[in-house]
Amino acid sequence: MKINRKERSRLSMNINLKITLLVFSFFFVLILAKLSYVALSNDVDGIDLKEFADNRNTTKQPIYASRGSIYDVNGDELAKTVKSYTVIAYLSPSRTTNEKKPQHVVDKEGTAKALSSIINMSEEYILKLLNQDLYQVELGPGGRGITEDTKKTIQKLELPGISFISSTKRFYKNKSYASYLIGYARRNEQGEIQGEMGIESYFNDQLKGVDGYTEYQQDAYGYPLPNTQITEDAESGSDIYLTIDNNVQFILENVLTKLKTDHSLDWAQFAVMDAKTGAVIGSATVPNFDLNTLSGITSYLNPLTSYQYEPGSTMKIFSFMAAIEAGIYDGNAMFDSGTITLKDGTRIKDFNNVGWGSINYNTGFSYSSNVAATKLALQLGSGALKDFYEKFGFGKKTGITLPSESEGIVNFNYESELANASFGQGMTITPIQMLQALSVFANDGVMIKPYIISKIVDAHGNVSSSGSREELGRVVNVTTVEQMKKMMYDVVYNGFTYNKAYAPDNVTIAGKTGTAQIASPSGGYLTGEYDYVKSFAGFFPYENPQYVFYFSTKRLVGNTSALTKAISSAVGEIAKVLNLNESKQDADVTKIISISNFISSRVDQTLEDLKKLQVNPIVIGNGDYIVNQYPLNGSKVLEGSKIFLMTDGTEILMPDVVSWSTNEIIRFCNLVGLSYHLNGYGVVESTNISKGSVLSFDTVLEITLKDSN
Repeated sequence: MKINRKERSRLSMNINLKITLLVFSFFFVLILAKLSYVALSNDVDGIDLKEFADNRNTTKQPIYASRGSIYDVNGDELAKTVKSYTVIAYLSPSRTTNEKKPQHVVDKEGTAKALSSIINMSEEYILKLLNQDLYQVELGPGGRGITEDTKKTIQKLELPGISFISSTKRFYKNKSYASYLIGYARRNEQGEIQGEMGIESYFNDQLKGVDGYTEYQQDAYGYPLPNTQITEDAESGSDIYLTIDNNVQFILENVLTKLKTDHSLDWAQFAVMDAKTGAVIGSATVPNFDLNTLSGITSYLNPLTSYQYEPGSTMKIFSFMAAIEAGIYDGNAMFDSGTITLKDGTRIKDFNNVGWGSINYNTGFSYSSNVAATKLALQLGSGALKDFYEKFGFGKKTGITLPSESEGIVNFNYESELANASFGQGMTITPIQMLQALSVFANDGVMIKPYIISKIVDAHGNVSSSGSREELGRVVNVTTVEQMKKMMYDVVYNGFTYNKAYAPDNVTIAGKTGTAQIASPSGGYLTGEYDYVKSFAGFFPYENPQYVFYFSTKRLVGNTSALTKAISSAVGEIAKVLNLNESKQDADVTKIISISNFISSRVDQTLEDLKKLQVNPIVIGNGDYIVNQYPLNGSKVLEGSKIFLMTDGTEILMPDVVSWSTNEIIRFCNLVGLSYHLNGYGVVESTNISKGSVLSFDTVLEITLKDSN
């Protein structure tokens, strides 16, 4: 049968249509299968569809917890979180719609000049930032993290195009005060304030609190959907109260600052501990650094716990005690000082190379004889002396709650190593270990563990933990302690004439000096004139020891008088602050007064109340109401003490500060926010701002001190 062209064309179209329908049906079935799979499955091609949909439609915004504050033992705030601002400049003319009210920087030169001194940046650099082809720019680094007061100063200039971004930052009122102890915190890349050193780092988890969040569903345009919001409130961080006493700390800071100003040195540290409880009440270091700006930071290690070095002759306290405890010590026995030669040929010399002839061992201790210490150590043996040192905690961490504590090294075996260890060479210690070891003098031979945290208070006002006396056991007998106490007293009062200068006039101390050579990186010891670590370890009052202290410095350029003045001045001032003045005839009858809360009270009424208590109120400012005070609520002071009352007035007059103590003038300056510079030691003799002058905070108060004795 012959098919014509028309019929053939029709058949071809039918075949093509059937093929098209079959192909379409095949893909339709595939699409239906895929849709069914997607609809019935939680996971497609490795993607969790439910999670994908939730993430796409759910917005979660963090609520940052408020970081806790750090206080001294009396409740004086040392670190807190405050509002801060970043200065920004709008550069694009497109922001301005009304030329009479420009919203961008018009006069770039004038703006740079006006801001330069306020944000501590050069006009040239600010102008360089303002000349960029950008919509807006941050004026950093000087314009970052500025305070509310600085912001207000800039706002008063009414500079077109200058605005601010609000944030928070960590603020340290006393700047470089206890810098290595408190440490610092700053924002990390995630925008959280993170502790990076000291207490801020060690207790970061407790301080930072727990962040919250707000979560809600949003529509396709990004608007929140009704009734979908879930909020988990943030929980503020805990507040931490240190054992540090501001009164003591200011004294130590002042003494070390003065020492560094007058003399070249690598570093110096001065620490004081309540030996009855183990509470560290003061720990100062130079160089220090500004906690707000990190200006001046040279190390990230706290000398109190992380510096380990050869202590020198302060270790004779413990090597001589080891001999006394072992029953081999006779203080009246005679020996030839100067030089001793060991079996291996090593020659041990006294520090003056010639000694003092034939003297007894008690005198040898007072004169710090290396020969005496070596002879006693040879009788003891390396095992006995090492065990004795380790009983006092040398060679291991104390466990104080501060970061990066070092262990020190106590490891000696050979005769020459034993000899060196007897006078503190060839081994290393940390200052906190020395304070712990010295605590036996206040506790009849029982050693007390040091601590730095007084209490931690959570966001609900509950005390979650607190520090207290922790006995580490008896490490030496009472009779040994009493004998060594007398020997340490003789070092100061019956030893070398210059040692008497270590003692203040108002309290009796006992202690031991130390001078250690500095190890050379290439072996042996450095031989420069000032290549030494010099130190003094002691306690006070001698009759009833309550506090131990330890001072050390590396490469101090100067004679012994620099050390004696620093130590005697500090201990004398601290004794006054702690009411330990033994020369005060009426100490037992002096009235002790408990201070109330005067904040928000009227000045006139408060003055009447304080007059009845027989204290000395110092009113700061011309306001009617009190906004701050020192001492704080609950503090105890002696009759006649100064009570500082900061008012809400804007004008502050310079009071008559002649004869004020160092601590009092520092307290005044810190309360009013006045920069100061101290010259000398003791009480105030004069200042560069006269009594009754209106204070200008652009001026540095120059304070001349004189010896109060």
